[in-house]
Amino acid sequence: MAKKPTKKIAKRKVTSKKPPVTPQRIMEMVWGFAPPLIAEAALQHGVFDAMDAGAKTAAEIAERTNTSPRGIGILLDGLVGVGLVNRRGEKFTLAPDTAAFLVHSKPAFMGGLLKHVSRQLIGSWLGLSECVKTGKPNRPVNQESTGGDFFAQFVEDIFNMSFGAAAAAAEELLEDANGDAVSVLDIAAGSGVWGIAMARKLPHVRVTAVDWHNVIPITRRVAERHGVAGQFNYVGGDILEADLGNGHHVATLGHILHSEGEARSRQLLKRVHAAMAPGGTIVIGEFTPDEGRVGPPVPLIFAVNMLVNTDEGSTFTFKQIASWLKEAGFKKPRLLNAPGPSPLILADA
Repeated sequence: MAKKPTKKIAKRKVTSKKPPVTPQRIMEMVWGFAPPLIAEAALQHGVFDAMDAGAKTAAEIAERTNTSPRGIGILLDGLVGVGLVNRRGEKFTLAPDTAAFLVHSKPAFMGGLLKHVSRQLIGSWLGLSECVKTGKPNRPVNQESTGGDFFAQFVEDIFNMSFGAAAAAAEELLEDANGDAVSVLDIAAGSGVWGIAMARKLPHVRVTAVDWHNVIPITRRVAERHGVAGQFNYVGGDILEADLGNGHHVATLGHILHSEGEARSRQLLKRVHAAMAPGGTIVIGEFTPDEGRVGPPVPLIFAVNMLVNTDEGSTFTFKQIASWLKEAGFKKPRLLNAPGPSPLILADA
């Protein structure tokens, strides 16, 4: 018996459709300015502090913060919208990271930077289009005449942003230090956070803190608060002109190269190398993008911050900074993982 011919079933061609392009990301950008300003308002009025003890109603928070019921109710909506506060019914609670980092009494408080958004940061950014055209800031903050007051207000509030990295550097560099005196050169000391971490690690550390004349009083005050002022010597002036001394075993450059720009940074590294003892170590804290400059976002955005605030500043990759270190006479540039926006950069004198 002959077989019936099998009927061929045509296969339907499967096409994978890409999701449609939507303007959602652009629409979200329109309100990208809002989260830090909402957080700043909450910090200025002590909203997070008032909620630290547990869930509160809007009325209770308004009473504790001496704010209007309407104002605090709408602000709480915004805080819920950006994820800093959680809501259940009429009660509001802090998100875990808000509780850890945005309550003033917490040791890891990181709200200092947010408290300067409207008063010090946004004004410069409003001139971004003109800065792109000219390549220059409207009001540079990397000069003592124009930036001294800016940093005098700013540095103390960002102490906690760098303390974890500074403590990690102290642990790494002073681990084998015995009872011999250790001389630390703290360049652009600001709040003194890098030198303070070193001084707290060992009582025989002596720190030379160098910064502008109107920033040094802040360095002194913070060192006194941490009980290490007796281990500090203060030098006021431009970091390319001030007397750095010599024979330092450690040099710290915490977040200064980005505002100096390439030419001044290369000069500075040569000066620092000349001031160090043979075998000493330099430690650099920076916002470093990857080598292809495609991420992470923060260092790339921070480069724009340098455009609107400094004459020559930017952010630089590890390879760029490593090449400057070698040019200055340093050896073995390397990375050290530490809490902060980027790994620390170390090299030996």
